[in-house]
Amino acid sequence: MDKAQKGHLHLITQATEELCDILREVGFSTVEGPEIETDHYNFEALNFAPDHPARDMQDTFWLRAPIDADSNLRISADNPRKSLLLRTHTSPMQIRYMESHKPPLAIAVPGKVFRNEATDASHEAQFFQLEGLYVDKEVSMAHLKGTLLYLFKKYFGEDAEIRFRPSFFPFVEPGVEVDMLYKKNDRDKGKWLEMMGAGLVHPNVLKGAGVDPKKWQGFAFGGGIDRFVAIKYGLDDIRHLYTGDLRLINQF
Repeated sequence: MDKAQKGHLHLITQATEELCDILREVGFSTVEGPEIETDHYNFEALNFAPDHPARDMQDTFWLRAPIDADSNLRISADNPRKSLLLRTHTSPMQIRYMESHKPPLAIAVPGKVFRNEATDASHEAQFFQLEGLYVDKEVSMAHLKGTLLYLFKKYFGEDAEIRFRPSFFPFVEPGVEVDMLYKKNDRDKGKWLEMMGAGLVHPNVLKGAGVDPKKWQGFAFGGGIDRFVAIKYGLDDIRHLYTGDLRLINQF
């Protein structure tokens, strides 16, 4: 009789734990939040106006089903059931955590997110994201870049290089795209790959969560864990991670 094979953690789970462990080394605590969210936490509290064009950047799965009475979601006349949705990012936990914890604070938020979009080699309708939030006094872009450079070097290796490109996200100002220089080998000149969005927390976001923006500042970042995994292990299609094919899974 063949010896039974031992099970092991999925590659996404391994990567999530490794990334959170790295951030824990520099003072971040790991927290999680609900996958079913409200429009308030997913958009409004993150400085998305009702008619803001930035809402079009995230195709949303809206829900109309009743929610269990024990749910921690806020349902009221001002927040009807029709405003419930599958979260499009892990950023709602920025608001939820700041509402219940006083700064200074530093959290990493891993979790599954959902986008109503066509799938391809680099996009999925559901994927895993890692959020980071740091709030303290006199926070700058230098603190943000130093933290991310540490994260990338620890995960991808000491040769990892990153750069910031100006970009726009409603919940940060200024906002940046974070790129990493990807090289196939030592002779390859490499190319820049977009890895995550980041920036300094917008004063409106702090104020809306009950944090005085005149006293406190912060930075935030968020990116797809799937993309981290695909680049580190040379996967040409992130959909391989969700097929359940043991020939792939057992390699890791």
